[in-house]
Amino acid sequence: MPETITGRDAARFPIIASCTLFGLYLFFKIFSQEYINLLLSMYFFVLGILALSHTMSPFMNRIFPANIPIKQYQLLFTQGSGETKEEIVNYEFDTKDMICLVISTVVGVWYILKKHWIANNLFGLAFALNGVELLHLNNVSTGCILLGGLFVYDVFWVFGTNVMVTVAKSFEAPIKLVFPQDLFEKGLGANQFAMLGLGDIVIPGKSTFPSLSSSF
Repeated sequence: MPETITGRDAARFPIIASCTLFGLYLFFKIFSQEYINLLLSMYFFVLGILALSHTMSPFMNRIFPANIPIKQYQLLFTQGSGETKEEIVNYEFDTKDMICLVISTVVGVWYILKKHWIANNLFGLAFALNGVELLHLNNVSTGCILLGGLFVYDVFWVFGTNVMVTVAKSFEAPIKLVFPQDLFEKGLGANQFAMLGLGDIVIPGKSTFPSLSSSF
């Protein structure tokens, strides 16, 4: 379900992001980079499959053959019994969602095994689209607070220190889009990349929507 970012959330966001970023920086400095990335890869493997499956769902609805029967499924987890029974998970899906999940799992396995830049970008785009869809700003002033705080955040961590660049280069997870600079020379085996963080896509996208909706 979509969540609304308030002015207080927007003001706290750069502080929380700074603590998280510096914490990751310390982790990479203190602990083995290999084990940290293995743990994070498994975490983003699961999240990436769900995000990509959700992103593919509207497209699958359009191209799914009408002559194939669609079966409905329900995944239900409850806690307790009788009058005290409480739903923990209640998720309904159908055949088309299952196909999206299978395709997304194939991409996820490809990413885990090869860390290929195409698989990385597919997951990264899915994360960005889901972020734009699920996070809403309540008004334009909240967007101004968020952008103003993140402006200071970016200037300090990118240009004032090497923390952001170090984490981005050490962090083997689809939290950024990569663009091969030697694509024409090496094809799909390119290994020299320019990077664009997902925050540079999601945050401007979220901050633009309130002003567009108020104009209409």
